[in-house]
Amino acid sequence: MTLPLEGIKVIDFTQVQAGPACTQQLAWFGADVLKVERVDGGDITRRQLRDIPNADALYFTQLNSNKKSLALNTKTPKGKEILEKLIRTADVLVENFGPGAMDRMGFTWEHIQELNPRLIYGTVKGFNDQSPYSDLKVYENVAQCAGGAASTTGFWDGPPTVSAAALGDSNSGMHLAIGILTALIGRQKTGKGQKVSVAMQDAVLNLCRVKLRDQLRLERVGYLEEYPQYPNGTFTDVVPRGGNAGGGGQPGWVLKCKGWETDPNAYIYFTIQEQDWGPTCQAIGKPEWINDPAYSTARARQSHIFQIFGDIEKWLADKTKYEAIDKLRPYGIPCAPVLSMKEIAYDPALRASASIVEVPHKQRGSYLTVGSPIKFSDFAPEITGSPLLGEHTDEVLTGLGYSSDQIAKMRQANVLLKSAGGVVQTHQDSQEPVLAESGSKK
Repeated sequence: MTLPLEGIKVIDFTQVQAGPACTQQLAWFGADVLKVERVDGGDITRRQLRDIPNADALYFTQLNSNKKSLALNTKTPKGKEILEKLIRTADVLVENFGPGAMDRMGFTWEHIQELNPRLIYGTVKGFNDQSPYSDLKVYENVAQCAGGAASTTGFWDGPPTVSAAALGDSNSGMHLAIGILTALIGRQKTGKGQKVSVAMQDAVLNLCRVKLRDQLRLERVGYLEEYPQYPNGTFTDVVPRGGNAGGGGQPGWVLKCKGWETDPNAYIYFTIQEQDWGPTCQAIGKPEWINDPAYSTARARQSHIFQIFGDIEKWLADKTKYEAIDKLRPYGIPCAPVLSMKEIAYDPALRASASIVEVPHKQRGSYLTVGSPIKFSDFAPEITGSPLLGEHTDEVLTGLGYSSDQIAKMRQANVLLKSAGGVVQTHQDSQEPVLAESGSKK
């Protein structure tokens, strides 16, 4: 089967999460993705948070499926020569170094355009070029704070809270993938490449647009009726934290189920839809609420919404979260169990849909990873294991016209990893330092 991105050559000059998340998705959909790594250890996540000594960490394997690896010292003349040859034949180059790192390596956007005017250059940084914070190091949680997510997450009597979801890193990578695919379509029309930039702050903000909506509403009317603070609380001039409130005009909350005393995830999320108030009352055994003026409208319910949720929790007290969902399902109530990562990892439905996949690995044997969240009618991405450091060096350089003797000499000259097959060699003379986190700056 021909995959949609088959024939697209991508130079993956990224590490950690934002850049690798972008290029992994391109690889899943058929692109030929070559990860260019340092000879002195490669992507830093290969050895971060290891669970198996001397094996690539899950942090790396889960973000680098379906790729090839070339370990290259780009500070050497031969290393630069090889990179220039790769650029001349590539369709896309993606990097998430700190600002100016590519320029210091001698690969400015202008030089890259000279080498290959058709190349799409994708880049992730912490802040955009116009930001007064463009010189700051940026990690996942920094981006969440700068993009508006943390100030609007958590409970009103607690501090700003970051999300466990990678809103700064993987989210930025997904935005960049969209930009790269758009630029490739544009190239079909113009024949020209272009630079595609994503700032982590901007990507977080894009997911917080409803909170910007709320800021504008708050400035106009002085309150936000769907937040728990209304009508009995107070509002300032900034969007407050709303706890687990629905936030979209449909009140919702995380509610306890049977076993919550010992299981921290024995909860469901329960949403009260205005248009389905009657069925909701029937479902929870409160038919008398249907026409009661104190309950029959959303405005009437808001002043005592937590009393309502408390009564629903009483109904849930003898039901596990799964039993509760089964009883609520026929009434069309938007709800779901709070699933732990263990439950997700071993969920048979997620395995069947390839949302969770198990793939082989030459060092680890096999590992679990997240599969493609995007499903297609005509093909299903096949997820393969991440590459060992420098695993495809000989294959790539032979394709560029280098002989086995030339490759051997470059290994001895520290242009390439000295040993093939992913054995890490540590030394001082390496390429421009790859940065510790997405969009960070040295």
